[in-house]
Amino acid sequence: MNRLLAALTGVLATLAGVAAGHLVASLLEPATSPVLAVGSQVIDLTPTPVKEWAISQFGDRDKPILVGSVLVGVVLLSALAGLLARKRFAYGAALLVLLVAVPATVAVTRPGAGASAVVPSLVALVVGVAALWWLARSAARSASGSDAARAGRAAHGADGSGPSRRGLLVALGVVAGAAAVMGGAGRWIASYRSRAVDIDLPAAAEPLPPLPKGLEERFSGITPLRVPNDEFYRVDTRLDVPIVDHESWTLTIDGDVDQEVTFTFDDILAMDLVEKDITLTCVSNSVGGKYVGGARWLGVPLNELLDRAGVGSRADQILSTDVDGMKISTPLALATDGRDALLAVGMNGEPLPREHGFPARMVIPGLYGFISATKWVTRMTLTTYDEQQAYWTDREWATDAPIKPSSRIDTPRALAQLDAGENVIGGVAWAQGNGGVGRVQVRIDGGPWEDTELGADVNNDYWRQWFLRWDATPGQHRIASRVIDGDGDPQTAVRANPFPEGSSGIQELIVTVS
Repeated sequence: MNRLLAALTGVLATLAGVAAGHLVASLLEPATSPVLAVGSQVIDLTPTPVKEWAISQFGDRDKPILVGSVLVGVVLLSALAGLLARKRFAYGAALLVLLVAVPATVAVTRPGAGASAVVPSLVALVVGVAALWWLARSAARSASGSDAARAGRAAHGADGSGPSRRGLLVALGVVAGAAAVMGGAGRWIASYRSRAVDIDLPAAAEPLPPLPKGLEERFSGITPLRVPNDEFYRVDTRLDVPIVDHESWTLTIDGDVDQEVTFTFDDILAMDLVEKDITLTCVSNSVGGKYVGGARWLGVPLNELLDRAGVGSRADQILSTDVDGMKISTPLALATDGRDALLAVGMNGEPLPREHGFPARMVIPGLYGFISATKWVTRMTLTTYDEQQAYWTDREWATDAPIKPSSRIDTPRALAQLDAGENVIGGVAWAQGNGGVGRVQVRIDGGPWEDTELGADVNNDYWRQWFLRWDATPGQHRIASRVIDGDGDPQTAVRANPFPEGSSGIQELIVTVS
């Protein structure tokens, strides 16, 4: 068996094992899939500057690229396993054992993992080693048969090679097909389980009126006033979507409280629900970035839940924990200062999508999501920053992180080719906690700032659309925009990267008019 064929047997055997493990994980818990388990650990171990670089360079593609990188490493090691098995099967099998030991260890040691977390990796090991044994055996038989066939042809003066490798090719095809089927089934099952949940949520005690018409109905390219759920940005450390059963889900509030309390999903729905229009922003959002969105949220005021527990006198943070043990710190003073902080169960008239936190998540206006928007939340512990540290706090992100006022140009796009004459410049702006959006201004080619026309004013926690009619002349032009908040303060022009407390600066882009 030549080296290339030996390497191929190792790769296919490993892929079959990985596919089998992924299939089993899709039936149990998607996060325990061998590749996803290793990928999640890589995310946890990656230095913050590298993470920010990946998000800025790859955007929504950062996670697929990470998973692909893990798979490339797996393929290279599995090819080596095939080469080792060529010399002696035990050597190749030993490398596969080591290869599977990594995700198995990661899966069982992640926060909240149970004994079943190791099952997908064990299945991957059994299937991978069995496939390697079968392929190595088929390859050995093929090589033996080929030698005998060549000897027979030589004795009769023949020179053809014959179908001596047919058995090996069949075995390779069977293993490749099985890997494809199992992998595809695993993806389908995971997708099916993460589908939207069919639950009738109660109406808000005092429903809000419908949102006004947005400028997107008049000007193409401006982001919708209310972003549809399937278009709303998603940024988190998860490579999968947690499958949470709302019937068994609970939320516990403990720590520095008068009494520990636990709520079921039905308990939450039985309370007086409120609707709030709130814009969320990710701290990883760069100037002019897309990780911001406005939605109508349905939920219970956070203060009402905390009052039932009775907050003690020592706590200065809410340490919230999600279904898999991810911990996020929220300054208690900011969460309870009168802003519309929610435990949300609905989004834009529907139950929360699974990727956005079903069955419940935190939504706190005016604070970046990494300290305010825990998804799939199951526990809120009232404690102090000295006593307990959260995921982002350990990585030296800011403790207090108010959202910085900013304006974004949606249309025209950077480097766009425009026709001379009237064009529309438009976008969105936000200034939460600063009196809302007072004005938005545009500057052309470094000239004076010019006021734009504003869209509907929903509330101070919601973004506003804006537009400016521009009589464009031929040539290359620079367009910039800024927001001036309700207190009269313009957004800062000082450039800052997202780490550690959010980006800042003025967005400016270049277009060409002909």
